[in-house]
Amino acid sequence: MAELDISRKNRPKYLGDHQSVLEDFRVAMISRHASLMGRKEVFMGKAKFGIFGDGKELAQIAMARAFQIGDFRSGYYRDQTFMMALGELSVQQYFAQLYAHTDVEAEPASAGRLMNGHFATRSLNEDGSWKELTKMYNSAADISPTAAQMPKLLGLAYASKVYRENKGLKHLTQFSIHGNEVAWGTIGNASTSEGMFFESINAAGVMQVPMVIAIWDDGFGISVPQEFHTTKGSISEVLAGFQRTEEKPGVEIINVKGWDYEGLLEAFFEAGELARKDHIPVMIHVEEMTQPQGHSTSGSHERYKSAERLQWEKDWDCNKKFREYILENGIATADTLDKIESEAKALARKEKEAAWTAFSSEIKKELAEAVQLIKSAANGSTRKVVLDQMAEELKKTINPIRKDVISTVRKALLILRYDQNAEKDALKFWYEERQKDIHDRYNSHLYSESQWSVLNIKEVPAEFKENSPTVDGREVLQAYFDAKLENEPKFFAFGEDVGKIGDVNQAFAGLQAKHGEWRVADTGIRECTIVGQGIGAALRGLRPIAEIQYLDYLLYGLQMLSDDLASLHYRTKGGQKAPVIIRTRGHRLEGVWHSGSPMGMILSSLRGMVVCVPRDMTQAAGMYNTLLNSDDPAIMIECLNGYRLKEKLPANLNEFTVPLGKPDILREGSDITVVTYGSMCRIVLEAAAELSEIGIEVEVIDVQTLVPFDVHGVIGESVKKTSRVIFADEDVPGGATAYMLQQAMDEQRIFSYLDSEPQTLPAKAHRPAYSSDGDYFSKPSTDDVVEKVYAIMHESNPKKFPAI
Repeated sequence: MAELDISRKNRPKYLGDHQSVLEDFRVAMISRHASLMGRKEVFMGKAKFGIFGDGKELAQIAMARAFQIGDFRSGYYRDQTFMMALGELSVQQYFAQLYAHTDVEAEPASAGRLMNGHFATRSLNEDGSWKELTKMYNSAADISPTAAQMPKLLGLAYASKVYRENKGLKHLTQFSIHGNEVAWGTIGNASTSEGMFFESINAAGVMQVPMVIAIWDDGFGISVPQEFHTTKGSISEVLAGFQRTEEKPGVEIINVKGWDYEGLLEAFFEAGELARKDHIPVMIHVEEMTQPQGHSTSGSHERYKSAERLQWEKDWDCNKKFREYILENGIATADTLDKIESEAKALARKEKEAAWTAFSSEIKKELAEAVQLIKSAANGSTRKVVLDQMAEELKKTINPIRKDVISTVRKALLILRYDQNAEKDALKFWYEERQKDIHDRYNSHLYSESQWSVLNIKEVPAEFKENSPTVDGREVLQAYFDAKLENEPKFFAFGEDVGKIGDVNQAFAGLQAKHGEWRVADTGIRECTIVGQGIGAALRGLRPIAEIQYLDYLLYGLQMLSDDLASLHYRTKGGQKAPVIIRTRGHRLEGVWHSGSPMGMILSSLRGMVVCVPRDMTQAAGMYNTLLNSDDPAIMIECLNGYRLKEKLPANLNEFTVPLGKPDILREGSDITVVTYGSMCRIVLEAAAELSEIGIEVEVIDVQTLVPFDVHGVIGESVKKTSRVIFADEDVPGGATAYMLQQAMDEQRIFSYLDSEPQTLPAKAHRPAYSSDGDYFSKPSTDDVVEKVYAIMHESNPKKFPAI
C-alpha cells in the first residue's frame, strides 16, 4: 500500500488530515461496537430482532464524506455507520429504535414503528409544513422489501433534474439549489437480482439523473452465495453494457474494495462530482465486504459459510484493514488506536444504557401505576386473591413491555365486571386514558393530521354559466390540466404516452407543446419506477401526477405503492410526506384487460392513500383540485368509458373542489338505497328510472371516494329513511362491496335501521369476457340492478310486488 504523505500539496481533496482519518476510525469503532452490543441485547430479550451494519463501516464513512447538505439518501437497513458519520443518528437513537421506543424525540426516524436499521430524517415540522431541505442532510424513510428503495431513489434524483431544467422552479430554494442535489442509494448485492433494481438502473441511464447507487457486496444473500444470484457472479460485469462512453450516455460504473480506505474515498467523491455537476448516474460496486455477525439475529452464518470463508472475513474485515492502513502510514500509533477503540466501546455502552433507561422507565412507570390501581380495586372485591396475584406477577415481570401492562389491566377489568366502586372506576379511567396514548403511539398518522389533510380542504362548488359549453369528458380534464399547469409551477405530469400525444385518452393533448417537456413528460414502459419517480419527486416538495396507463398495470407498481407510499406518513409518524397523485383508469369496458376494477385489492393494500373513484371527469377535476391543495397521497381511478361522454365545462376549473369522504345523492328515493361509484352510477341511475315506473323509488348514492369513506354519515341517514340497502360495483364478490357494507355496518351502525337483509351486487368472480355480451354477462347491468332491487321489494311486500 502506498505511503500517505499528508504534506504533499497535490493530494486529492478527499484525503483529509490525520485528525479526519482518526475521526473516521472513531466512527467505525463506535458503529461496530453498537452492532456487537445490539446483537447481545436481542439475545438477552431486551429487543425483538436485530439486523446490523457491521462489516460495511468503511464504505459508508466514505459515502458520508462525499454526501453534502441538501442531498438525499434512499437506502438499505445496514447503513447505520453512514447515518452516524453524518451526525444524523446518535448511538442512543440507534438503540432506541432497537428497543422500539415510541417517543419521536428518542427515536426520530420512526417513533418505534420500524425495526432497527431503518433510517429517516424528519422533513416536516410538527405542523406538517416543510423544513428547509436544502439546509439539512436528508434520508428518505427506509423500507425492508429488497430493492424497493431503488424506484424512490430514481424519483429523488429525477427531482434534481426537474429543478435544474424547469426554470419556473428556481425560486423554490427550500427544496433545491439549481438541481445540484445528489440522490445516494445503497443496496445489498443479492437484492440486485430484483427487477426493481434493473428497472431503476435502466431508467436512470435513459433519464441521466444525479443518482449514485452503492452496492454492498459481501458475496451472499442470507445463506445463498453470489453464484445463485447474479450472472457471472458480478453485477458490475453484468451491467457493463450500461457503461457510458464518449459517444453514448449511460451509467458510470466504478469498482472498489470494501476495505480500501483511499479507494473508497476516491470512488465516492468521483461519483458525487459526476452526478452533481453533470447529472450522470453512477453505480459503485463495493466488493469484498464482510458481515461479521451474519445476516441477522435470526440465525448464524456459521451454518452456511465455510471455515475458509469465515477466516477470510476475519482477515479482511474493513475495520481491521483500516487499522492496518493507519499504522502503515504512520497516522497514529497502536496505543492511540487502542485508546480510540476503548473510548468508542465505552461510549456505545453508555448510550445503550441511556436508551434502555429512557425506554424502560416509561413502561415501568405505567406498570407501577397499574399495579397500584389493581391492588386498590382488589381490596373491595370478592376476587381479591386473584387480582392481588395478577398484580404481583405483573410487578415481577422482567423487561416488561407495554403489552404486559395493558393486557393485565384488561383481564383485571373483566374480573371486576360485577363490582361497582370508585377503585374500579379509577382503573377503568386509567385504561381509557392509556387507550388514547396507545392510539398516538401505535395507530396515528396513517393519513395526514395537518391543516392540509384532504378532510380539511374547503369545498368550492363548480360554477356553470348559461353559455358554459358541453364537451367531451376528456376535454374537461384537458382544460383543467391546462389551467393547473399555467397556475401551479410545482405541478407536472408524466407517464407512458402522456407527453407528445397527450395520454391515450387525450386529456393532456397539446399540453406538452404548450408548457414544455418538463411539465408534461413521456416515460418508458416501467410502472414500478413511474411510481418511484412520483414518490421521490413528491418527497422533495413537487406535486406530480404519475400516470399508470390502465388499472390492470397498477400491479406492476403495487409493491411501491403499498410498501412505501401508503405507509410513509405512518412509518415516520408524520415526519415525511409524499403527496403524489397516481392517475389511472379502469371500470367499465370490454375484455379481460383494461376493464378491471380490482378495488378490493387496492383497498386492502393501499390504506394510507386516498382512493378516488369519480363518476365523471368534472368530478375528477374537482378531486384533483382538492388533492393538490392537500398533503395526502392518492390514487385517482377515472372511468375508461367516460372520456367521450358529454359534460358541461365548469367556469371555475382552477378553483372548484369536490369534498372527499362526502357521498353525493344522485337521486332521492324512499324505498331502497343503492350505494355505488364510478361507471356504475350511470347503470344504477338508469335502473332507478325504470324502477320508478313500477312504483319503486330508489335513492342512488355515489360514494365518490372509497378512502376516506362517507365521513359525514350520508349512507346511514339514507338507510334510516329507506330501511333497505344494496352496495353495488364492478369489483369481484367480497371486494369493495363488502368493504362498503362493513364501513356502513361498523362505522354508521345501519343494522338497527334495516328491515331487509343488506345485500351486495358485484361483478362476477372472473374478469369480464370480451364483447358487449361479455360485458353484459360479467358485470352488473341495468337489468341486474332492477332484478335485485325488485327481489328485495318483493320480499318486503309480495302483494304489491309479486314474484317475477
